[in-house]
Amino acid sequence: MNYRFTIFRVTATTLPAPTSTVENLRLRDRPIDIFFIVIFSIFIVTSIISDSVEGLGLDQVADSPNILVQWNYAYSSQYDPLYQSHPLWLRMISGTSAFLYGSFYIVLIISLIKGWNRIQIFAVIYATMIISLTAIPVFGVEFFGEVGERTPNPLMFLLYNGPYVVVPFVLLLRMRKPLPFTRKF
Repeated sequence: MNYRFTIFRVTATTLPAPTSTVENLRLRDRPIDIFFIVIFSIFIVTSIISDSVEGLGLDQVADSPNILVQWNYAYSSQYDPLYQSHPLWLRMISGTSAFLYGSFYIVLIISLIKGWNRIQIFAVIYATMIISLTAIPVFGVEFFGEVGERTPNPLMFLLYNGPYVVVPFVLLLRMRKPLPFTRKF
């Protein structure tokens, strides 16, 4: 018996041409993105107010001449003793939030408005980082850490800090498939 083997060669001329391109939905047809624009605009402000103070290692005292320090003290003295203790790892996380994520929020907002699908991979990286860096070490210490670092009021702590984990998680879900702006969610 004689067997004959053939190797097929695929070239660009043998592949079918795309029938149509998928267009992005208008912003008004993507209400989740409008929600993200509002929330991440707020996150810009809160990262400047809150995370820059911790990232720079400023002592949070009531009589500080710095208004941002006073605002942080009003929160941390009641709900977040860890935030007042300035561990180096928390300063690094807060500094990243203030000076890296804050800039990313601006790019993300522009991308959401313009429908730039290429933001997807960066949004996934951001969401993964902030969920990991907030949910695991910060929430872990706040709920299970040493007595002096645990939050005395878990509900208020979650009201203040929960959105910084929940919103990036929803963004991660939003960016789960290619071309996120071609669909509502």
